[in-house]
Amino acid sequence: MASLDAVSLTILLGAVMVLAGIMSSLVALRFGAPLLLVFLIIGMLAGEAGPGGIRFDDLRSTYTVGSIALALILFDGGLRTRFSTFRTVLAPAAGLATVGVLLTAAFTVPVAKATLGISWLEAFLVGAMVGSTDVAAVFFLIHARGLRLRPRVGAVLEVESGTNDPFAVFLAVVLIQILKFGDQPWSEIAVELAAQGVVGAAVGIIGGRAMALVLNRLELPQGLHAPFVATAALAVFGLAAAVHGSGFLAAYLAGLVVGNRRTRAHNTVIVFLDAVTWLAQIVMFVLLGLLVWPGRLQATAGPALLIAATLMLVARPLAVTICLAPFRFSWREKLFISWVGLRGAVGIFLASIPLLVGMKDAQLYFDVAFVVVLASLLIQGWTIAAAARRLHVALPRLDPVAHRVELDLPGQLTQELVGYAVETNSAYLRRGIIPSWAKPTLVVRDEQVLTAAEAGGVHHGDYIYLLAPPEKAQALDRFFVDMPPPTTPDPRLLGDFFVPADAKLGALAEIYGLAIEASEAETSLADYFLAQLGQPHVGDRLPLGSVALIAHAVHDGKVTTVGLQLAEPEAPAPRPRLLRRWRIALRRLKRLAR
Repeated sequence: MASLDAVSLTILLGAVMVLAGIMSSLVALRFGAPLLLVFLIIGMLAGEAGPGGIRFDDLRSTYTVGSIALALILFDGGLRTRFSTFRTVLAPAAGLATVGVLLTAAFTVPVAKATLGISWLEAFLVGAMVGSTDVAAVFFLIHARGLRLRPRVGAVLEVESGTNDPFAVFLAVVLIQILKFGDQPWSEIAVELAAQGVVGAAVGIIGGRAMALVLNRLELPQGLHAPFVATAALAVFGLAAAVHGSGFLAAYLAGLVVGNRRTRAHNTVIVFLDAVTWLAQIVMFVLLGLLVWPGRLQATAGPALLIAATLMLVARPLAVTICLAPFRFSWREKLFISWVGLRGAVGIFLASIPLLVGMKDAQLYFDVAFVVVLASLLIQGWTIAAAARRLHVALPRLDPVAHRVELDLPGQLTQELVGYAVETNSAYLRRGIIPSWAKPTLVVRDEQVLTAAEAGGVHHGDYIYLLAPPEKAQALDRFFVDMPPPTTPDPRLLGDFFVPADAKLGALAEIYGLAIEASEAETSLADYFLAQLGQPHVGDRLPLGSVALIAHAVHDGKVTTVGLQLAEPEAPAPRPRLLRRWRIALRRLKRLAR
């Protein structure tokens, strides 16, 4: 009976710690604290050296839970990434995820060797453990603060942080093998890396297609679609690892394939994975915190903080500068991408492997990685929003969270019901504009369900349901979010929306149902202003269908931020190009006359 009581007590303590992690997420959302930091602290407090006094040293269980959590996080990241986003930034993001990790680790080596008194190869292992960024930490902070990053910057961070884990894991494992079992020719290492990448990619792509096929062809019982996808993602991860491929790469690519195909119960899967990945992160981070002995960290705190400073101020910025040199990124964008290189669960997870295999100085690696991650989350994590605004890579206005309900419609894959509460300050209620591809269908008012025709208009407090393609549903958020106007609003602006000038004209036309020439779809808004006006100025206005583009901010003769404005009812048609050229010429003559 004593053993049964011990099991029950373990279950109780585990559940209490998970509940504490879940409730602490409210604190993290309120103050913008990185969730990883909160969960780690809960684990430390519950550990043997904390008030909880729990003795925990089960490294195998920690490694297993960490692998499951990272596989699900990467699969979920791929599931939310559009192929269009992936393709546009594949080259710079792939460079950061591979060469960038290698360079970051290499630039950290001299400091690690000098401060820790270890060999060059051991110092390289320390750098490899903390060389990758943490996708969960980065995007939780960005979304929690309501930041809208410029599309290209956000896409690079999204793809890099989702794909650099496989390379970091491989690099760390290879170095551990060399240190544990002896030297290995670098030619063999390169071949092994290529083989793992190819096998992992093949298993991920085939596995993702198989998942989509099962979802669409087999009549699974209701409620089992989401558990099937989560379990299948772990099966893909395990299969790839079993055949000596990269399981983490396979999980990410499987998610990418499934997320970019029309499948049944897509939104149910997304919601379920949200809950599963949150729970997996909480369990993993709490377990990692339990492994830490705070008193032992004091001996390595000084060297570890120097390594953390080197990572933040030297290694990561140099690696980003070198990897992004061939691409057209401004120095502000490079600096922000450098600063958002948050270290997280992967670093501590990799540092637990030497403990698991019984390496010499394994505890040193773990303690150093833990301090580096804490420093990164405390310093970089809490300053990410300020850095985005200071460097002008975030749009002028924060995005409040839209409360969206999505309902799958059995029998087809092209449309779904998307529901919103109609708020007083929503753009839809204030302006009455909606994309052409969204069709209002139902209105819920005073607990009565009405058709759009029966409702006779929409009012504050109603709930509206629209038919929309699943892949475009998220774009409706901006029309229904509760967005109070600023203190000095322009009454003509469409809910005071702003978009970066590097956004494509085609993407804007798709969201707002605008008619544009096919040849202009890939034209950026900045280039469109240059083509139409020559030298744009703040306040210049270009009619475009049911809206107009306003030059909100101009830097060095180029529009950087564009406001969306309702076109006047009697707005004249765009002038012929000849008249437009005459207007530009007259403007230049006026300047010369001054």
